[in-house]
Amino acid sequence: MRIAIVGGGPGGLYFAALAKQLDPTHRIDVWERNAPDDTFGFGVVFSDETLGSIEGADPVVHDEMERLFARWTDIDVEVDGRSYTIGGQGFAAMSRKELLKVLQRRVADLGVQVQYSTEAPDPDTLRRTYDLVIASDGLNSAVRTRYEDVFRPTLDRRNNKYIWFGTDKVFEAFQFIVAHTEFGTMQIHGYPYSDQGSTFIVEMHDDVWRRAGLDRTEHEHFPPGVSDEYAVERIREIFADTLDGHEILTNNSKWLNFHTVRNERWFDGNVVLLGDAAHTAHFSIGSGTKLAMEDALALAACVHEHADIETALAAYQEERKPVVESTQRAAQASLEWFENIGLYGDQADTEFVFNLLTRSRRITFDNLRERDEEFAALVRSRFAAANRVESAPPAMFVPGRIGELELVNRIVLSPMDMYVATDGVPSDFHMVHLGSKALGGAGLVMTEMTCVSPEGRITPGCPGLWTDEQRDAWARVTRFVHENSAAKIGVQIGHSGRKGSTKLMWDGIDQPLEEDNWEVIGPSALPYGDGCHVPREATRDDLDAVVRDFVATAERAVAAGFDLIEVHAAHGYLLSSFLSPIANHRTDSYGGSLENRLRFPLEVFDAVRAAVPSSIPVTVRVSATDWAPDGNTVTDAVEIARAFVEHGAAAIDVSTGQVTKDETPAFGRSYQTPFADRIRHEVAAQAGVAVIAVGAISSYDDVNSILLAGRADFCALGRTHLYDPNWTLHAAAEQEWTGAGASWPLPWKAGRRRPPTSRTDKVPPRLSLLRDGGEDTTHVRWTPNRTVAEERTAVPVG
Repeated sequence: MRIAIVGGGPGGLYFAALAKQLDPTHRIDVWERNAPDDTFGFGVVFSDETLGSIEGADPVVHDEMERLFARWTDIDVEVDGRSYTIGGQGFAAMSRKELLKVLQRRVADLGVQVQYSTEAPDPDTLRRTYDLVIASDGLNSAVRTRYEDVFRPTLDRRNNKYIWFGTDKVFEAFQFIVAHTEFGTMQIHGYPYSDQGSTFIVEMHDDVWRRAGLDRTEHEHFPPGVSDEYAVERIREIFADTLDGHEILTNNSKWLNFHTVRNERWFDGNVVLLGDAAHTAHFSIGSGTKLAMEDALALAACVHEHADIETALAAYQEERKPVVESTQRAAQASLEWFENIGLYGDQADTEFVFNLLTRSRRITFDNLRERDEEFAALVRSRFAAANRVESAPPAMFVPGRIGELELVNRIVLSPMDMYVATDGVPSDFHMVHLGSKALGGAGLVMTEMTCVSPEGRITPGCPGLWTDEQRDAWARVTRFVHENSAAKIGVQIGHSGRKGSTKLMWDGIDQPLEEDNWEVIGPSALPYGDGCHVPREATRDDLDAVVRDFVATAERAVAAGFDLIEVHAAHGYLLSSFLSPIANHRTDSYGGSLENRLRFPLEVFDAVRAAVPSSIPVTVRVSATDWAPDGNTVTDAVEIARAFVEHGAAAIDVSTGQVTKDETPAFGRSYQTPFADRIRHEVAAQAGVAVIAVGAISSYDDVNSILLAGRADFCALGRTHLYDPNWTLHAAAEQEWTGAGASWPLPWKAGRRRPPTSRTDKVPPRLSLLRDGGEDTTHVRWTPNRTVAEERTAVPVG
């Protein structure tokens, strides 16, 4: 094959080396516009997993890299001069320039032609004259731009400013240095890459950057290779204590905004994207070089394994795209955390450090405990102490409060529509459904949305509280919960609005009834989506009637024995649709500005709060984003939450979406938790109001991690409880917790230990004369090997 590679960075060169080894008859030409010694940046970091792949694919390259690595296991987090060390992580880094030299020598030895300081020919010419064209020409890829109608790239420009330096201070570990300066929060990402230097990235929000006067050179043009010397001087002043007399090293160092690159397609005919041309991931979670070399390995293998190029490139995309997207999701969470780092200035040090470590959701509490048991124990004990608990139980079993309501643990059964009521009356099914979750250990069980009127139902199978018969049926459920468990029970009350008069979920979710329809109302005459009811725009009389219905329902809820009342202002139902500019196009005092859109939901909330004894908390569920253009965003959600808190909400239950059929949610593990985190730290925590996180939280490890990081006060789980009604008790058993917060019903106590498995009784024999305690590798610092350094300087450049 004739293969053209545009871009002679690590990804392009590594592919060339691998492909040439797989088939020496390939003709591979590489064009690199920079000289061999030109490189931007300082160090690159690799995971053990990636290094294992490199070793298997090309031992020569691996052995050269291994000889040059700085290795360590620790992360040091310094907060305003106070330092914490977390071990057991595992890092390997090296100079980017040295890596390029290794790869340049390797491809030269294999007979690959690299034209340095040379622009590549026109992409159209390359694809006509070569069998395969690889675009590894970086973030600003000219090849990707030429064919963007096929690749369909998106470049997401982020808010933070960052500048990439080096320093001759050799760090012993990965460094996160956080400084709350007079201008705002600034952070350093640093790590050693040799015995001579470290990477030193300075990052801060754009607002902080401007307040610090670092925008002075904003409109200056720096040619390639020229650094911003004013930034050097200012950073040297601000971080003088950190640098401790050491120098800042520059290499094309200038202020940048990170761009996340994504492409819908990675190949077009015989042209394929690789590395930063195809994707980027924020530097706070990993190395673009690592991803590019992984791409190269997969692409070389796919080209070798398949007979034709298009099949090979399709296989490459299928193999790599999900892996990269997973990394990008973690990187997105990480970069957004650093963009909002100022929110966490009031956190206690250990909570802040744990929050930082778990920001991408790839590290969890259990994962951290495996790496550094001592630090994990410190985090758990500090959380318990902050909540006035003497022992240090798993975070989920630390008692909590919502208003005046005491809960034995932090687990909530999330409201889930069951669609099995008759004329709004709950049945034995509801008794078993809710009673089983209370017996199963949840601290608070919530009913599904319980409708305030017949016209406020979503479907004919939805329960209500508009009659005394319904009240009495609910009272039977609440009595069972109170008499047979330590759980409390809450009722979620709501009005379906424009999403009402629809079929049962399994008959056609959101589809209008074919007969026996009732009239639906909304803030405006706008349907939820194509094929849905067009609501009648609610009049003042309609709104007054809805307020009366909410009050009557709340009063019946108190009489039925509920411990908590939640007002449903999420998921596109009536109150939610008033809040959303997508559903609310009114021109009166209930539409337009956010203040106006809040007016009616607050009227309802105030009326419910006034109708309920102060001892019963009233909470609210909100959709923290509409997941749609021109809809509410998390910024709006913060202000919505603030308004409800000011009106007496005891907790904000943070969900998202379901306001329009045109939404595009970013589904994923714990995907709604960042919204709860933002609301908690901007609004709720200062007011002493609880925040409930919900949405794809499915493991006790995730629950503990969310709580310990201070992202929420409670976690609501829905489908997880459908899978396992005893999920909370089973979580206690798996964590070997038998204390408070995990009360097994007396008849069930014999089952509180995990059942034995087929391998439980296997007792391993002793196979050694002396016991080897093994080397403790939890805390390994980078200790440079001078002999290796001397060898490095003696290696000729190819």
